[in-house]
Amino acid sequence: MSSGPGRLGAGPAATRRPPSYGEGAAAVALVATTAEVLAHPELDEDLLAPWERQRLAGIRVPARRDDVVAARLLLRLCASRVTGLPPRGVAPAQRCPGCGRDGHGRPYLPDHPGLGVSYSHADGLAAAVVGPGPVGIDVEPLTRRPGPVSVLRRLLPHDEVDAARAGPDPGPALLRLWVRREALFKAGTDGVRLTEWTDRGRAAVVALAGADGARRALSPAPAPSPAPTPPSGR
Repeated sequence: MSSGPGRLGAGPAATRRPPSYGEGAAAVALVATTAEVLAHPELDEDLLAPWERQRLAGIRVPARRDDVVAARLLLRLCASRVTGLPPRGVAPAQRCPGCGRDGHGRPYLPDHPGLGVSYSHADGLAAAVVGPGPVGIDVEPLTRRPGPVSVLRRLLPHDEVDAARAGPDPGPALLRLWVRREALFKAGTDGVRLTEWTDRGRAAVVALAGADGARRALSPAPAPSPAPTPPSGR
């Protein structure tokens, strides 16, 4: 599949919607800092739905709230670039597969059932992906160390945990293992391509499940051009 635009600071998306979302449809995966997302000219907290704002009201830590807002907005930007609609024209929803209730659980696009969506946020970082079929994404700070091992062994395959611990640098290896498994979990299947990379500019480790060919990183939003200096009077 071809990739979508690769720069967070790219101009507004076209308003024409592609006719279908088959195997040839574009997939877009974006990674950014929370600050980059919140400063993006196409994105604003007003894009969030009332049910999303209601959930945000329960987050008491400002930095965590900003991360959640950034991830939800970045998801809209991905959806905009895949569908050709403006960010305000896409409306992600969530549904819990366990209880069947809306407002929490796995995200999806009600108006675009052929597209998979996923987002992630962690300590000043945000990531999102939209593309045909099952997709999942996870982002973590490069310096994070998951654990303890007893918990990891309950959540991850024992042999993979033991292999990571036996390597020369177990901390980063366990982190990469964690983000890979999280991305696959969000995709809902192990039967998709899994890619993982380090975004050193943002000090982040990212894993992407599905969305073959999607752009895996993006540039910061460009700073606004300075206003021209008026000529000095005589």
